[in-house]
Amino acid sequence: MSITEIYPELQQFIEYLSFEKRYSKHTVTAYQNDIEQFLHFQMNQFNAPAIQTIQPTFIKSWLAFLKEQGLESKSINRKISTLKSFFKHLQKLGLLQQSPMAIIISPKAKKRLPVFVEEAKMNMLLHAEIDASNWDEKTNFLVLQLFYFTGIRLSELIQLTERQIDVANQQVKVIGKGNKERIIPIHDDFLLQLKNYLQEKHCQFGKMEAHVFVNKKNKPLQPRQVYQSIKNILGKVTTMQKKSPHVLRHTFATHLLNNGADLNAVKELLGHSSLAATQVYTHTTIEKLKDIYKKAHPKA
Repeated sequence: MSITEIYPELQQFIEYLSFEKRYSKHTVTAYQNDIEQFLHFQMNQFNAPAIQTIQPTFIKSWLAFLKEQGLESKSINRKISTLKSFFKHLQKLGLLQQSPMAIIISPKAKKRLPVFVEEAKMNMLLHAEIDASNWDEKTNFLVLQLFYFTGIRLSELIQLTERQIDVANQQVKVIGKGNKERIIPIHDDFLLQLKNYLQEKHCQFGKMEAHVFVNKKNKPLQPRQVYQSIKNILGKVTTMQKKSPHVLRHTFATHLLNNGADLNAVKELLGHSSLAATQVYTHTTIEKLKDIYKKAHPKA
């Protein structure tokens, strides 16, 4: 029997996330994976207890197992959040009287400053010469720029269509988490490159309303493909361990704040639901101010 046959509540929750909450496919898959891992553990350790009989001790056993496996507190907290949403939904459906998550305490996660690429190194990448006859190389270069110029997420970039590019108003409409829309401006030079790319794409593959970026086989880019290309590009200018599209999102936010952007404006550009999520980037700004102070103040 499949996991959803043993626990039909899982399928109900997945359908709720997909059709009522309208979460992205990527987000729904993340929720599903977390809950399936949890339920498989319950099946193996506690003989597949019914959802209504799952106790807080069962959940604590799973969390202890995750910790023994070396999972970081941040990842464990995400799984706790998933389970809270799952059991809360079952309560709303009347399938549970009380959530077993009520007494579960999330472990404290280490606060990490977001890693980013220095401005000088980003300028090196943005002014690098590329082979204009190599379609994939040209695509990867534009993808790099879009990440840095807009702070867009990987999932948002993958799904970006030509219809979302507003040439007249020099902006892009991004569909973010929870299908929330936000508008991000695009500057002249990059917009011109993007227009030329789309024109060439239409000439080479035919004109159609589709994804902005495609590979040389006219197929939409895949997350793993984009991740690897960005990792390779960033590897040319930095030795930091983490080299990913999300680092460029961090870089976008950090560079804006370092150059005087308003925190609330950066929040809107990033699509954050709360200011607290954006404030993590101010730590980097403070560190820069300290460095300027030490270098400039005669008594520092």
